[in-house]
Amino acid sequence: MAQEHSPDPPPGATPGDHPAVDRGASPDPARRPRPGWAPFLQVGTRVVVRYAIDRSASPHGEGMTDALGVVEDADEDTVTIATKRGSDRVVRGLVTAARPVPDPPRRRGGAGR
Repeated sequence: MAQEHSPDPPPGATPGDHPAVDRGASPDPARRPRPGWAPFLQVGTRVVVRYAIDRSASPHGEGMTDALGVVEDADEDTVTIATKRGSDRVVRGLVTAARPVPDPPRRRGGAGR
């Protein structure tokens, strides 16, 4: 199956004139959110955050990793997330995706059921 490709928009095109212009990208860079910015990255919120890592320092050459846990600290430059393995301090500029997640499901029953 061939991949659909839109040609480049004509010069001077505005959103609505051409489908390639209507991809959600804001033409005004000042209106784009800062990298790693998300209003829900606040202390006490359970989140998952995907962020870039150094490929040469990762065990299998990965360029991205995830942190799942509760936000312990957040400021303009970093977010600290309490994970099962400890705290991960993430530079906001390296965050590529983030979202709030619900609490983990509660275990039911006891041993031997």
